[in-house]
Amino acid sequence: MSSEKRTGPGANGAVDGATDGGEYTFEDVSVVMGTYNEEEAIGTVLADVEDVTDGKAEVVCVDGSSDRTPEIAREHGATVIEQPPQGYGVAVRAAILEPDRPVVVTTDCDDTYPMEQLPEFLELINEGYDVVSGDRLYHGADAMPAFNRLGNHAFAALASVLLGTRVHDTTTGMRAYRREVVESIEWTENTGLSAELLIRPLLRRYDVREHPIEYRERAGETKLDPIQGGAEIAKSIVTVCLEERFR
Repeated sequence: MSSEKRTGPGANGAVDGATDGGEYTFEDVSVVMGTYNEEEAIGTVLADVEDVTDGKAEVVCVDGSSDRTPEIAREHGATVIEQPPQGYGVAVRAAILEPDRPVVVTTDCDDTYPMEQLPEFLELINEGYDVVSGDRLYHGADAMPAFNRLGNHAFAALASVLLGTRVHDTTTGMRAYRREVVESIEWTENTGLSAELLIRPLLRRYDVREHPIEYRERAGETKLDPIQGGAEIAKSIVTVCLEERFR
């Protein structure tokens, strides 16, 4: 199935929550991320968010850094919540649940994701989608290391078999959610949270759209061991699918 089509059955696709029956604007959007020693890239990412949204989007960083990441984030007007490093999922889950604006966008802070496509994500939310998931693999993701790219194709294949519907990129970090989606589900995974954030809404019949994005070479070094992290993500995909099937 093309990334340009609906992924989920579409039970919850009505546009709701926008003021006076209108559309959401960037004043209704929170851009959230977990940050850990990303001083090389965080300033660029936050500047891009500010430029694209005209400074209207709220930015929340949940940070466990030992470098200047939180200082740089605050200089750009972001809300920084400091916590001891506990892994990807713990930080991102806290970032997602902290703000109260009706649209939440997740991204990574390593400058791999195209903030210039934020208007497209908001437009799709306004069209009625509950979740808009950035598909890095649609254009080939040439900037991604080959081993990681192969692993992400494998994760998508595994999830597609277990879900019974085709998904293209289970572990992307760039997604937009209606707030009621993230508040209605108990999120349990850590390393595999990105896959969980796609799988649970799909199996609960939220209206999900995978949307092609350009993926760039990361700034700074990755913190995830590809072997150990890959095994944990695969386990999360199986665990979450089984939990949802027997819920």
